[in-house]
Amino acid sequence: MPDIDAIVIGAGVVGLATASAIARSGRSVIVLEAAEGIGTETSSRNSEVIHAGIYYPEGSLKAKLCVEGRHALYAWCDRYNVPYRRCGKLIVASDEAELQAITALEKKGKANGVDDLVLISGEEAKRLEPALSTIGALLSPSTGILDSHAFMLSLQGDAEANGAAFAFHTPFLKAEVGGNAIYVEAGGADPVRLSTSILINASGLHASRAAEAMDGLPAEHVPVTLYAKGNYFSLRGRAPFSHLIYPAPHTHGLGVHLTLDLGGQARFGPDVEWVETLDYEVDPARCNGFDEAIKRYWAGLPENALIAAYSGIRPKISGPHDPAPDFRIDGPEAHGIPGLVNLFGIESPGLTSSLAIADLVLSKL
Repeated sequence: MPDIDAIVIGAGVVGLATASAIARSGRSVIVLEAAEGIGTETSSRNSEVIHAGIYYPEGSLKAKLCVEGRHALYAWCDRYNVPYRRCGKLIVASDEAELQAITALEKKGKANGVDDLVLISGEEAKRLEPALSTIGALLSPSTGILDSHAFMLSLQGDAEANGAAFAFHTPFLKAEVGGNAIYVEAGGADPVRLSTSILINASGLHASRAAEAMDGLPAEHVPVTLYAKGNYFSLRGRAPFSHLIYPAPHTHGLGVHLTLDLGGQARFGPDVEWVETLDYEVDPARCNGFDEAIKRYWAGLPENALIAAYSGIRPKISGPHDPAPDFRIDGPEAHGIPGLVNLFGIESPGLTSSLAIADLVLSKL
């Protein structure tokens, strides 16, 4: 018999949600995390937005899991008293081309099951947000914001309450897959070798490297992960907005958008900076590009109002000139190895989708 039913690599939001779901199914589970605590990378370095499910191709995993995950996330927050606010979002157009783009977004969102979207005129948008500069907008009432760390703590607590164990400062080293059991080696102060029936690779930025260290998994099932850094700037003082404000999207992101935290502080970002290493320092000089982008929808942005805040890095499985890929969640149906699920390219809307992703992983087992 294996030493344990399941091992999850990574204690980001998806690893936590998956560990919680596995533990609630009655299986024993250990979460391996190289860092000192939960959610130290991508999961805590984002906009903390609960996305509606507007942007993604119809029928994609991103569309399906975002919509399902949003409903599940609001219900989870209510049940576990995780702070959130359903503040709504305006996706704004600055010219006729962008007006056409948000009209197409409305159709895409509705095809994905987002049934509360409303196209409004520039005048209607300005009645909602008088400081806004726009000729028209798409209103998404079900978009919200949450305290992502409180959410992750609730997932950890639920997993532990159902018997899951967490091993911090314990990096995954390698595994042998494809036999009657999966053998996993982990490092740290007390290196260990364990056998398990289930191995979930939810290591985010490191998912490809973890998969490469699985003896028995053919190389063709391991994509290259690239790093797209997103820089954020905070606003000095208060912003005159109560909704999240997004420009019409571009190829590799949602543009420099304005989001609010639960205390009402405004922040702007992310941009897209392709990098080769995990460097989270924000270059203050990038503020120049932010000013220009923001003034397209907020002409009244004060001079020298932005302060370098933080950055996050998204795990990309496509390059800067490629179409945005879907989530890649490879279970036994993809690679033929019982008990193994690899998750690649879990970027936005990964936070919103996390509970639905966990359910999908469970279904593959």
